[in-house]
Amino acid sequence: MKKHSDTIKSILIKYKHGAILSYFFIYMIWFTYLEKTITTKFTPVYSKLDDLIPFNEWFIIPYLLWFIYIFVTVTYFFLTSKSDYYRCCAYLFIGMTICLVIYTVWPNGHYLRVNLDTLGRSNICIDMLSHIYAVDTPTNVFPSIHVFNSIGAFIAIHKSERLRSKKWLQWSSFILTVLICMSTVFLKQHSILDVFGGIGLGLIMYVIIYIPAWGKEQKKVEQGLSNI
Repeated sequence: MKKHSDTIKSILIKYKHGAILSYFFIYMIWFTYLEKTITTKFTPVYSKLDDLIPFNEWFIIPYLLWFIYIFVTVTYFFLTSKSDYYRCCAYLFIGMTICLVIYTVWPNGHYLRVNLDTLGRSNICIDMLSHIYAVDTPTNVFPSIHVFNSIGAFIAIHKSERLRSKKWLQWSSFILTVLICMSTVFLKQHSILDVFGGIGLGLIMYVIIYIPAWGKEQKKVEQGLSNI
């Protein structure tokens, strides 16, 4: 019995850095609240460029791969590198919080979605997208968290010393990131302005989290967190 207790204790100590993932519950509660309260009274986000982007249901594939992409990236660094893990989580969680603050103080949304029933075609991609439309309101869109998080995952992979030499992975991550960003507008889930907003926020967070000038302070933060 004591042996099992010691094993569990050692695992908890080894992976205590996973405690910061509890932020996800705070995020989901906050985001769900906004989804239920911001429904009709919001500022429409729109650009004439949106009219030039055609609808294409096949982009549901990279759109849904986003969930796996983010999960696998965070999990990999959680298991292999505390420093990369802390930077990745700091980037994602701070940026996602900024997005939620923006949605809260400036409710926004769009009217870009297509009527799937009038397309004159039916396939598995349209079926999947109809479910997305049903559970995900066209509000809380600027900046796009889909875009922001995809950029964050790519940067984390690109900056990792362990993964930097794996060119196939670097290129695969880059291509997937681009496809995910494209999917948000081709599925009419976002305006192109939401994409620009996500990219802009991503660049700001990159400067804060990854620029070498912040290296010493970042190491202090990581050492502090690892001693918790």
